[in-house]
Amino acid sequence: MQHRKPLQLEAFLPYRLSLLSNAISGAIAAVYGDKFAISMPEWRIMMILAEYPDISADEVCRRTKIEKSMVSRAVARLLKRHLINRDMDEKDRRRSILRLSETGLSVYDEVMPIARDYEAKLLSDLSAGELETFNDMIDRLMEKAARIEY
Repeated sequence: MQHRKPLQLEAFLPYRLSLLSNAISGAIAAVYGDKFAISMPEWRIMMILAEYPDISADEVCRRTKIEKSMVSRAVARLLKRHLINRDMDEKDRRRSILRLSETGLSVYDEVMPIARDYEAKLLSDLSAGELETFNDMIDRLMEKAARIEY
């Protein structure tokens, strides 16, 4: 019988990154979830549209790494609540263009300072050099992850 070496999940990078992401997103989600009844995917879409207005749902998927069906459901909820607007692309009528509505912008403007404050507190123990190294490492890992094929 072959003996398996345990994974040691707490030391497995994908698991650790997932836990960290969930802890950070969950802390901020407590604010926008309770006050505005917005889900995590909906908030991520709103953040993308604040930075990149007038993009398609496909572009939202690409930038957020959220699967298309989840983006589609979240977009439908955001449209229903008038937090985003959707127009047809004049050049390609099959493609719709998304942007934050005035209501969506005001929600974004209220939540972002809280999110930025949380980020500042989270990173406050890192020196400027450590933060630069950390950001560089994240960028390198993201680039590498995109190139690895299975």
